[in-house]
Formats: sequence, C-alpha cells, structure tokens
Amino acid sequence: MLNIQAAAQTRGRPKEHRIGLAIAGGGPIGGIYELGALRALDEALEGVDLNDLDVYVGVSSGSFLAAGLANRISTAEMCRIFINSESLEHPFSPEMFLRPAFFEYLKRAATVPSALLAALKTILGNPFNIQLGEALGDLGRIIPTGLFDNQRVDTFLRHVFDAPGRTNDFRELRRKLFIIAVDLDSGSTVKFGAKGFDRVPISKAVQASCALPGLYPPVEINDRHYVDGVLRRTLHASVALDEGVDLLLGINPLVAFDSKLRRKRGKTDGRALIEGGLPVVLSQTFRTLIHSRMQVGFGKYEKRYESSDLVLFEPDADDAEMFFINVFSFASRKNLCEHAYRSTMRDLRDRFDVLDPLLRRHGIALKREIVFDTSRGFETGIEKPKGGAQALRQELSRTLDDLQHALTDSSHERRRA
Repeated sequence: MLNIQAAAQTRGRPKEHRIGLAIAGGGPIGGIYELGALRALDEALEGVDLNDLDVYVGVSSGSFLAAGLANRISTAEMCRIFINSESLEHPFSPEMFLRPAFFEYLKRAATVPSALLAALKTILGNPFNIQLGEALGDLGRIIPTGLFDNQRVDTFLRHVFDAPGRTNDFRELRRKLFIIAVDLDSGSTVKFGAKGFDRVPISKAVQASCALPGLYPPVEINDRHYVDGVLRRTLHASVALDEGVDLLLGINPLVAFDSKLRRKRGKTDGRALIEGGLPVVLSQTFRTLIHSRMQVGFGKYEKRYESSDLVLFEPDADDAEMFFINVFSFASRKNLCEHAYRSTMRDLRDRFDVLDPLLRRHGIALKREIVFDTSRGFETGIEKPKGGAQALRQELSRTLDDLQHALTDSSHERRRA
C-alpha cells in the first residue's frame, strides 16, 4: 500500500533537493519486510543513492537498517547478511538475538529474599484484611524486565561498524542519522545522533531503540535507562522533516489486518482472528494502536510541512502473509523479504503515473524497465560472495566512494566560496 502526500505548496528549492528516509519499528519480522521494500526502492529509483541521503531516521528494528544505510552498507549486502546469511565479512545467525537474558534472571533472582520479606510484612501487618494486590506488588520486582539478551545487538553492530570505511560514531558520519528511543524514567523521546546525544555509539543507540519491554531489558546509557522508540511514535517522520527535507520516503510494516477486506477481494481462508488465540489478538491490538496513532500524526504533516513531499510504503491491510507469520520464525525470512520486494514493486507499478512526476521534481525517476519486470526478485541483482576477493572488492569500493564523496564535497565548498 502506497500513500502519497504531495506538497501543498512548492517553496524556493535549491538545485540539490534534500531527501530523507524514515524507517519504523516492527520487530524482527517488520525489519525483514522493510529490508525487502528498501531493496525494491534501491533497484527502482534512478538519480538517488539510498546510501547517500541527507537524513536517516530509524526506530526499533528500523534503526538497524537506517544505521546500516548511513554507514554505506548497501541493501544487497544487508540481504546477504540478514536474509541469506552469506556474508563472509559479517556472519549472522538470527538465534544470537534470541538467547535468554541470564544476567537479568540472576539479578532479579537476587531480589527474591527481600521481595518475599516485604510481601510477608504486608500480609502480617494486617492479617485480618489481607490485600493480595499489595502483596503481589511487592513481588513484582523479582520478574525479569526482558526475556532475551540484547547486549548482542550492540556487540554485532559494533563489529559491523568497525569495518574499514564505516564508523560507530554519529559525529563521523557524512549524513545525519537519528536513532529514536524512549527514556524509561521520564517517558520522553530521545534522538540519539542529535546534539547532546551524539557521543553514544551508534550500536548502543540501536540496542536501546530495539529494547521492546518484555522481550528485552531496558538499556542503560550514562545512568539512564532506555526502551523501544515505538512507545511514543511509530515512524518519527517529523524528525527528518524538521531537518528541512524536500522529499521524505517512509516505510512502516505495522498495519492492522482487515479480514473483511480480504474476503471482499475473494481471498478467503476461512479463519477468524479469534481462532489464532492470544498471540493473534495481541498482535492485532498492537498493530491497531500503532497504526491509528501513525495515521493521526501523518495527517498533521500536510499542514505542518506543506512544502515537503511524503511517500509512505506499507503492507496492504489484507496482507495475510505479513500478519500471520510467526514473529519468532526466522526460517521464513527469505520468503517474507521476497514478498515485501514484490509488493513494493507492485505498488510502484500501480501508482507509477502519480509517483514518477512527483519524484522527478526532486531529480529522481522510476526505472520503468525494472518496475514493470515482474520476473525480478530481491536476489536478482545480488552477487554471490566469492571468498576473500569479494571482501577486498567491497572494501576497495567503499574507499573509492569515500574519495568521490570527498572530492564532491570539496567542489561544492569551493563553489559556495
């Protein structure tokens, strides 16, 4: 599903338009969907480099991808790393993010004696009017704050960003990158990468942005604790728009499932959502809350940012492949990435006549021969790794890109002078 919000008015724009990308959260499955959509855009758009946009904003699983793009990791390389597990440079195993948080378990276990004593005092303090809720409240602090260990997020990304030509320091990036998290102690939004929060390593900021309460423990940074940035907003597109971008591309994988729409389109599978039990009910509830909140915020952008064009990519409301996939099943990530790629290409075909003129205002065009080639998949343009030579070629390519960008920036500075 493609949502286009054209600028209400055209401001006096410079020759080089500013382009931003905002990638929402959505857990591991949402991240895989977003990668498939990004791969399609990478192939379909001409005149823009997804590794050289002006502003990147990432939330939760979207922060993985935003940080990777800002570090000039191509969508092809990210597919090799996260989907096909073919990267020789950065071997990836999905299970590394699903290991129990043993340290958190032990830390909470150490509080059991004092918590039991507090509960016992509550009961004995008023034995004839026992308030079970108060006693259970005393025991609440022994429950772990997260099931899985998210320290490996920081460890893995630190290794990726320490490679030649990349950086784990916001201040050393060529383009602006903002990673969104929520301060647990105040409930306020924090923009890692903004002034005052740019000394935090990018890998640690991503770890904080992905710390969904219940699944992962809050992340401590400089004596503060941070959790998933989705708790406040879904896309945080305003962060990029506040930077003055002329065109904002957004990707949001969380859309409430509409079974009535699916039946109306003749795609009946005979199942009601209630038959999926608690996981499906919770998933639909979470998606409905998140998506309705995003729609309200997105609607306000038309007046607040009336000089900016917005293009938002989302799954269709009747996309059962996206909704019913097991959130913990990484085995189907390749099929989901392929599904997202083809769905995005279909959206580009369906809205080609509207989207292409809008993009051309920003010096971008849709590649007709790519968009209308229905035989393409996300792996079509991805080279297979070829041992050490492949890694050497990638490093050389990054070095040449650095040199080209440095010369371009120098030329622009001389023209301004």
